[in-house]
Amino acid sequence: MMKKLVAEFLGTAWLVLGGCGSAVLAAGFPELGIGFVGVSLAFGLTVVTMAYAIGHVSGCHLNPAVSVGLWAGGRFPAKELPGYVVAQVLGGLAGAGALYMIASGAPAFEVGGFASNGFGEHSPGGYSMQAALVCEVALTFAFLFVIMGATHGNAPRGFAPLAIGLCLTLIHLISIPVTNTSVNPARSTGPAILVGGWAVQQLWLFWVAPLIGGALGGFVYRWLSPVDPAPLDVKGG
Repeated sequence: MMKKLVAEFLGTAWLVLGGCGSAVLAAGFPELGIGFVGVSLAFGLTVVTMAYAIGHVSGCHLNPAVSVGLWAGGRFPAKELPGYVVAQVLGGLAGAGALYMIASGAPAFEVGGFASNGFGEHSPGGYSMQAALVCEVALTFAFLFVIMGATHGNAPRGFAPLAIGLCLTLIHLISIPVTNTSVNPARSTGPAILVGGWAVQQLWLFWVAPLIGGALGGFVYRWLSPVDPAPLDVKGG
């Protein structure tokens, strides 16, 4: 079990460092900025790379909403949920801390939003709390639905990390303007703790909505396809 938790810690740290790092360090860089599309790809690539690296160790959830969704879908034991969630949150904090140490080395550094998630005046597009809530529930639902299908025992072998990573890329392409994209409470917690203030005050939504969406995605897919012979190990998150 300890190896699984260490894998989840390291994988989630990589997701936050790679995904949020692309937003903080590279998205707005003059002339060479990667923009929303680049940030979306970066998040997808973190999942693809870690799924191949640690999928066989821990399932590569990297996300409390994924762990809850896989439990709801009958793929993950409830007794392991607390340990996974703690490891993921600590990994998110570690990734955000490493990113902060890198970013603060720039002479003009200001913490600003630091890739935090938000709604209302803290939404990149000014979207309301209701819009943010619906967006995060719906997209986390879709994420779990794809994860459950891609890792089904009858799915093509070896392609699950690609399908899951591309799904996360698409999710970011849709929702960066709305919430700066969470679908992952651990990803949201690390940056929010460093920003403080409004980011911590709005953090509740980026726990509640992904957990609801993840659980619904797991339950619905389990109903749709209850027979799951020899499910694949790699889950992604």
